[in-house]
Amino acid sequence: MKLTKLERAELTKRASARTVRAEDARRARCILLLSDGCTWSDIRDKVGCNDSFIARWSKRFEADRLAGLFSRHRGSEARTLTPKLEARILERTRQSPPDGSTHWSTRRLARAVGTNHMNVARVWAKHGLKPHRVQRYMASNDPDFEVRAADVIGLYLNPPAHAAVFCVDEKTAIQALDRKDPVLPLSPGRIERHGFEYYRHGTLSLYAAFNTRTGEVLGKTAQRHTSAEFVAFLADLAANQPTGKEIHVIADNLSAHKTKRVASFLAEHPGVHMHFTPTYSSWLNQVELWFAKIERDVIARGVFTSVKDLSRKLMRYIRQYNKAPRAVKWKYFDPSRRITTESTVTVH
Repeated sequence: MKLTKLERAELTKRASARTVRAEDARRARCILLLSDGCTWSDIRDKVGCNDSFIARWSKRFEADRLAGLFSRHRGSEARTLTPKLEARILERTRQSPPDGSTHWSTRRLARAVGTNHMNVARVWAKHGLKPHRVQRYMASNDPDFEVRAADVIGLYLNPPAHAAVFCVDEKTAIQALDRKDPVLPLSPGRIERHGFEYYRHGTLSLYAAFNTRTGEVLGKTAQRHTSAEFVAFLADLAANQPTGKEIHVIADNLSAHKTKRVASFLAEHPGVHMHFTPTYSSWLNQVELWFAKIERDVIARGVFTSVKDLSRKLMRYIRQYNKAPRAVKWKYFDPSRRITTESTVTVH
């Protein structure tokens, strides 16, 4: 391959320049080595390329000289996101995919409407659509929902003077799991690791009463969650309060909370008043928030050698928590509105 003085000067400039693209420099070096009589084997070693690279760019240089060393990209057809296309994407997103899958992906929907996946992603982002995500809800079928919800929320917002309000529930079937393999502790660059296999040492239930004013928790563990255990826990709760002080207990609709044994206890203790949340409305019971906390802090990653060890660690956590308890700041968005199933209650 023969080069003119101008071509050699230009190619040498490209091959040694620091501001041109690396691919342009490789092509220039390849042509210079060919003009110097180097074999393809030598060029492969010096340039770091393959035979197809040498063949392609040598043919292009012979055909078009320096102009042939520029990249030739076919490009792609311009695809404009028109309002019509956006409407089609939105309409198809709300329909089920024909292949039997539960939701669309950007690429599958793009093929269905004849566009690229980035246009689909832009439309979804613009309109806040997330087909890959799902949320679950539970609607209460309680005919007295409004009355019961108002009763519970009223205890949070305007508790009776000189009375104690407790949210009571039980966390059942807590497993005492012990790992077969040793736990590998946290270290720089490595998270704590637990073995996959474990031993089951049994289960127990945790009764908890959350004081809505102070945030303190009265806890008790039990092997079972029967009505007798619930009444015994209510007795402990009443015994821990000053004599004559009214106690308001917020609980769910578990059958063990509404037995004759419970009714007899309430008759013997007129200062204890039960308030039941509407059905399927556990979010109204503040103790559920505390149960989520102890699940994260103790139960989920805990290692327990026995049921007694599990009980001991749960009670130790409660004692430490009560040294600096935190009450829930319960806020109802619009107390002036009639409480309905569409009303919103949040915890801050």
